[in-house]
Amino acid sequence: MPINKIVSSKRAKAAIAAVLAGGLAVGGAIWPASTPPAVALAVNALIVPWEGLVLKSHWDRYAKIWDICYGETNGIGPGMTKTKAECDAMLIKRVTNDYYKPLTKCIAGFDDKPISLQASLISGAYNFGVGAACKSTAARHTRDGKYRLACEAQTAFNRAGGQVVNGLVKRREMGDAQRIGEAELCVSGLPS
Repeated sequence: MPINKIVSSKRAKAAIAAVLAGGLAVGGAIWPASTPPAVALAVNALIVPWEGLVLKSHWDRYAKIWDICYGETNGIGPGMTKTKAECDAMLIKRVTNDYYKPLTKCIAGFDDKPISLQASLISGAYNFGVGAACKSTAARHTRDGKYRLACEAQTAFNRAGGQVVNGLVKRREMGDAQRIGEAELCVSGLPS
């Protein structure tokens, strides 16, 4: 269960509205028209702000793996570099193919769920793994149509190295002054 109170926010509603109005861009790069809106929302509102952009590979002390760009770990080793354009293209492709598409397979009717819930689940899967996301209580509540409970259940993924990490609590819940939290975004798009 969440540590903090989960509430809807104007900034999260504005992020949802921007994507629904056709704001499919990251860092000025225009996305393919086939990009699902939930992918755009997850990337723009959650993944990019929380992961940050790193153009030279570095060691992630929690995951104990090399990463680059916006937390990309697939095939990454020491001394690698990428351009921002390469990072943006890699992120769009990876989030669509390796996180969004598997979620559509493990959660029946995923595309018919609220876009804010989809985006939150995509962001979570990107951060802690699609296997864990598909087996999670959040996924079960999503399948059962218990969307508010799904938003809150994902907040349980707030540990790294066996300890609760304040940054993950913020990412999973209500964010911070500059970034929207996953549960904040999630509940902001639910029907009243």
